Amino acid sequence: MVVGQAPGAYETETRLPFSGPAGKRLFSWLARAGFREGPFRDRQYITAITKCYPGKGRSRGDRLPTAAERALCTPFLERELALVDPELVVPVGGVAITRFLGKGRLAGRIGRVHERDGRFVLPLPHPSGVNLWLNRPESQALLAAALDALSKLRERLSL
Repeated sequence: MVVGQAPGAYETETRLPFSGPAGKRLFSWLARAGFREGPFRDRQYITAITKCYPGKGRSRGDRLPTAAERALCTPFLERELALVDPELVVPVGGVAITRFLGKGRLAGRIGRVHERDGRFVLPLPHPSGVNLWLNRPESQALLAAALDALSKLRERLSL
């Protein structure tokens, strides 16, 4: 199960998760872990912390969902988790990572497989072009480690 933070403007139009520029980057990462986009979309569940597009931010990119918006959507996400019961959750971006692992620095979470509530949790940074964290070589190394770990989990869990 992939969990993003919120649908974006493209997703609102296409009704397809991760269908905009961030989705192109995410699926290029998933390809590095051995997943092809079509089969991945057919076989894996993709959702978000919030279910509605929060709108544009004050500067570049979309606005992060507020705590109230996240709380409003929590019952829906909890039900999705119960119904899908995934062995692996891939939270994408800080909002989703915090939901599954609590507050903390990306550098301490990306590139590692965590276990929570009987599931593997493998966080990925947000694939948005406005995410400056990805510009650092050390962050790219952590992303590479995460994709390597995802590839190994893909084989281990027969995903």
